[in-house]
Amino acid sequence: MTAVPGRGRDDALAGIALKMLSVAVFVAMSSLIKAAGDLPLGQIVFFRSFFATFPILAFLAHKHELRTAFATKRPFNHFARGFVGVCSMALSFFALTHLPLPEAITLNYAQPLLVVVFSALFLGETVRAYRWSAVAVGLVGVVIVSWPKLTLFGAPAQMDRGEMLGVLAAFGAAAVSAIAVLLVRSLVHTERTATIVLWFSLTASIVSLVTLPFGWAPLSAGQAGALVAAGFCGGVAQICMTEAYRYAEVSTVAPFEYTSLILGIVVGYLVFSELPTVHMIVGGLIVVGAGIFIIWRERQLGLERARARKVSVPQ
Repeated sequence: MTAVPGRGRDDALAGIALKMLSVAVFVAMSSLIKAAGDLPLGQIVFFRSFFATFPILAFLAHKHELRTAFATKRPFNHFARGFVGVCSMALSFFALTHLPLPEAITLNYAQPLLVVVFSALFLGETVRAYRWSAVAVGLVGVVIVSWPKLTLFGAPAQMDRGEMLGVLAAFGAAAVSAIAVLLVRSLVHTERTATIVLWFSLTASIVSLVTLPFGWAPLSAGQAGALVAAGFCGGVAQICMTEAYRYAEVSTVAPFEYTSLILGIVVGYLVFSELPTVHMIVGGLIVVGAGIFIIWRERQLGLERARARKVSVPQ
C-alpha cells in the first residue's frame, strides 16, 4: 500500500512511533526526577527547563531555524503561558516525589478532561452531552485512583500525609496544565511551535531561578546527574512530540499518550518496587477510556465541521 502525499500510511506510522518515543522519554524524565528525591520544587523546575533548551536549540540549528526562533510580537502572552507552566510543573513534580509513579501518571490524565470543562467555561465552546458524559465518567475514574489517599473515613494513623498532599498536587497540576493548554491554543494562531517551546523554557528557567534565594538544596553527584538528564529528556521528548503531530493528525497520535500508564507501571515496579493497586488499575482504565472517547468525539466533530464547510462553499 503506497503512502499518499501529506498524510499517508507511512506518515501515520512515523507519527505514532514518534509519539510513543516521546511518551517513553517523558516517563524517563519523570523517573529521573522521582529518583533525585524530595528537593525544592523551584530547583527541580530550573533544571528541567534550563537543560531542556539545549536539545531544542540543537534541533533548531540543524533545521536552520535558530536565528528567528525567538522572534515574537506577543512576549506577555508567552510569559503568562510560562508562569502557568511553571506552576503546573512544580505541582506535578511534588506529586511525583510523593506518589507511586503509576498513580502520578494516571492522575495527570485528568488534564484533557479539565480542558473540555475550561473550554466551555472560559472560551464559550459548545460541549454536548456525549463529551460531558465522558468527562464525568473520567473524573469518577480519577476519584477511584485517589480515593485510598483522600478518604475521610480512614483512621488518621493509617493515612499518609505526604501521599494525600501528592494527590492534591496532582489534581492541581492537571487543572493548571489545562489552563496552559488554553493559553497555547491562543498562541498557535500567530506563533510557531519552536517559538512557543523556547519562550516557555526561557520563562520557566528565569521564574524558577528566582527561587534560589529561598534555599536550594546541595546536590550529590547522582542527584545533579539525574536532574540534568531529566532536563535533556524533557527537551528531546518535546521535539519528538512536536514532530509526531507534523506526520499525523492529532486524533491519530493522541491516544498513544496513554501508553505511559503501562510504562509507568513497569518502571514503577522494576525501579521503585511499586506495585499497582486495584484502585489504580480500575480507575486508570476508566480515565483512559474516557480520554480516548473524547479524542474520538473531537475527531467526529472535526469531520462534521469540515463537511459543513465543504457544502457551504459555492460550486
